Amino acid sequence: MAFPHIPQIGGREASAPCATAWAVGVVMVVTPCPAREAHRVLAAAAAAAHIGVEGLAAAMAAAAWGVKAPKRVERALRRAVEAARTAGADGAGTSPARPLVPSRERTQEALGRFRGCRAWLWADPADAAARRAMDDATYTLCVLMGRPTAHEALRAAELRLADGAHHAPRGMDETGLAV
Repeated sequence: MAFPHIPQIGGREASAPCATAWAVGVVMVVTPCPAREAHRVLAAAAAAAHIGVEGLAAAMAAAAWGVKAPKRVERALRRAVEAARTAGADGAGTSPARPLVPSRERTQEALGRFRGCRAWLWADPADAAARRAMDDATYTLCVLMGRPTAHEALRAAELRLADGAHHAPRGMDETGLAV
């Protein structure tokens, strides 16, 4: 996967904090998750790879330029992202019944906003405003869909919209009566 815009200053790679902010933005987009969770993903991957978060961010940036990252770094990052995507998928912390279901319009609005923020952040992962917007859109989607992780909320929203996608044949209403 090619990474988007990598921060540079004067033709050289930007400082470690800037590269780390960029890495947080990339993780927010690919997982998807809020910034706090992206920091946790990077920290978990760095710990598993036995390097610092700055080193992990530098390896991610180098990989975006075509420099192969060490296998242990790639593996640690892949596992940390997968763990973030599946967190809460076992049902822990989720209620068995969901009495309230958001309207299709509100679901479409929240999902559209999430996708827009995701595209904005993917275009420039180092942009602090894009990360804040993605955080807000992710939080909104999680609350609206009643899911603990952004990955689950995204899936639930897409399923919610897919459920209503089957329409009655042309010339008939939803009851099956001719219009």
